[in-house]
Amino acid sequence: MAQKSESGAVRLLRVGEQVRHILSEILARGDVHDDVLAKHVVSVTEVRMSPDLRHATVFIKPLLGRDEEAVLKALRTNTAYLQREVAHRMTLKYAAKLKFLADDSFDEGSHIDRLLRDPKVAQDLMTPDEE
Repeated sequence: MAQKSESGAVRLLRVGEQVRHILSEILARGDVHDDVLAKHVVSVTEVRMSPDLRHATVFIKPLLGRDEEAVLKALRTNTAYLQREVAHRMTLKYAAKLKFLADDSFDEGSHIDRLLRDPKVAQDLMTPDEE
């Protein structure tokens, strides 16, 4: 039974990665006719699929994090087109509904890095030999 759930998790990851590649290609080629998207380089950082593969949460990050809200709005406006394109390029029984969210993991990583570089924290992390 564990093997079946493990292979299901692998399938979710594989399908999510396929969707990520397709969306990245569509956005990189400029296939979406939208002025906001044409002005921004958008990275699709991750796609998380629901267990039934009917829903995909797409995490995006515009280059340098500029105009994130405008880019999200443009993607949400063009969701129907993007869903059709993904469904056309994949061989799944159902077309996944796409939901676009900003990827905050980079910001969280930068915040943690700043905290670790703080002199007070660095002092606590030193080994007795370094003091």
